[in-house]
Amino acid sequence: MSSAEHDRWQERYTAPGYLFGTAPNAFLKAQAPLLRKGQTALSVADGEGRNGVFLAEQGLDVLSIDFSAAAQDKARKLAAERGVTLRIEQADVINWDYPAAAFDVVVAIFIQFATPAEREKQFAGIKKALKPGGLLLLEGYTPKQLDYKTGGPSKIENLYTRALLEKAFGDFASLDIREYDSEIHEGAGHGGMSALIDVVGVK
Repeated sequence: MSSAEHDRWQERYTAPGYLFGTAPNAFLKAQAPLLRKGQTALSVADGEGRNGVFLAEQGLDVLSIDFSAAAQDKARKLAAERGVTLRIEQADVINWDYPAAAFDVVVAIFIQFATPAEREKQFAGIKKALKPGGLLLLEGYTPKQLDYKTGGPSKIENLYTRALLEKAFGDFASLDIREYDSEIHEGAGHGGMSALIDVVGVK
């Protein structure tokens, strides 16, 4: 990850309040029936912790990784306020040494700051980290999001298509990909009609 990108996010997370709110991502929340108490979970680029804290509230043993110390300070505060334990590690989520077959669940919500080459490396790490039979929950924006301009990257190459995700995770035992438009409200960072793509995959 470039130092400029790191600095941009660090600056955004240093501002008062929670950039994407404190409520979990709606797609992730809807997948709660798939989660089991006691499972190990990795929340990638978890930022200020809204999704990692939600997983912990479901009884999962959660490792939250992000590269922003400012965001992680807020994540610790949110976990304390909610009365849950959240393991937190500061990491470059692209170049992090993803441990092999270490997690029952990997959550990756709006992690589209990666270039195509970085994304390939990151997806490989996510696949490596999942146990056989492990669950992948991923949400991102499609290229149509460039018309809505309600959040997400401004570069089309950073956005997800069905073909891209099928190529990345097509070797999974099962892969459910859904594309749709929906109005979302996640703090100041994401708000309004959005072009979304969701993945529920089992390795």
